[in-house]
Amino acid sequence: MSTLPGPEPIFRIVHTSDFSAASGIAFVHALKLALAAHAELDVFHVASEHGTPDWREFPTVRDTLHRWGIDGSQEPAGTPPRGPAVRVGKIVAVDGDPAHAAIEFMQQHPTELVVLATEQRRGFDRWLHKATAEPVARESGAMTLFLPGGAEGFVARDSGRVTLERILLPVDDVPAPQAGADAVEALLKGLGYVGATGKILHVGAASSMPDVRPPVPAVCNWELVVRAGNAVDEIVAAADAWSANLIVMVTAGHTGVLDALRGSTTERVVRLARCPVLAVPAGSRAMRRLFSSGSGTVPRCHQGASDTRGAGGR
Repeated sequence: MSTLPGPEPIFRIVHTSDFSAASGIAFVHALKLALAAHAELDVFHVASEHGTPDWREFPTVRDTLHRWGIDGSQEPAGTPPRGPAVRVGKIVAVDGDPAHAAIEFMQQHPTELVVLATEQRRGFDRWLHKATAEPVARESGAMTLFLPGGAEGFVARDSGRVTLERILLPVDDVPAPQAGADAVEALLKGLGYVGATGKILHVGAASSMPDVRPPVPAVCNWELVVRAGNAVDEIVAAADAWSANLIVMVTAGHTGVLDALRGSTTERVVRLARCPVLAVPAGSRAMRRLFSSGSGTVPRCHQGASDTRGAGGR
């Protein structure tokens, strides 16, 4: 007796947008990664008041694909998100707390990767503005790509061209760093990017450098770097001095009272970094799942919109 194969799993990337210029840069990163992974992309916006959403404010998918030289013709409504097409959903939720709405959405819709822009406030100014990006990343449990304000990132808006020449991977014993190296390898393979170089950075004694298996040389060439000092300061300084295109941080969340007050090491790096930061939960294989089966065909796009009015209700 033969069994019918089950449905293809849906791999989801969520981009939270406030329609700002910074969110526009985050959007092109989310779209590029969704195209490469043939994943479903949900563009999620939170409105503070009831009313008819203006869908024209959402980033224009087909115009972006046209600029990139990709066919943006519409697929039939029944086209699955996995395979030669990518499905883009545009979603509005009404909630007084954007972080709460986004977290609730991702709890109901399992997500491999969150892509968002972040405002980089420091010191007393952080107490005057409620953070959104950090709690979304922490509570969702998904990989998160942070795009700092003012940074163009590694995906060109006009062409979709990827630039990942220099990748920095800070490592320590806790959390175990292998998930970060694995994510880099899967990301580069999934994007078809060649010519990357990487630095595995350990802040501490050379004798305490943790074991980590770097990506194979065909994907990326790596060197090991050991520095002394404050971990956050040294990571940010190394990324700036090297003009890194991406920092990849393995994160275990908050681990103590001080972390809860000032943020985890990853969160503090996100606040200071001038380039994108990819936060990878310890032990995560989400990047490998995203790029586990790419058809290599030119993706097309089916768009949809929905209004989760009243979500959260706060």
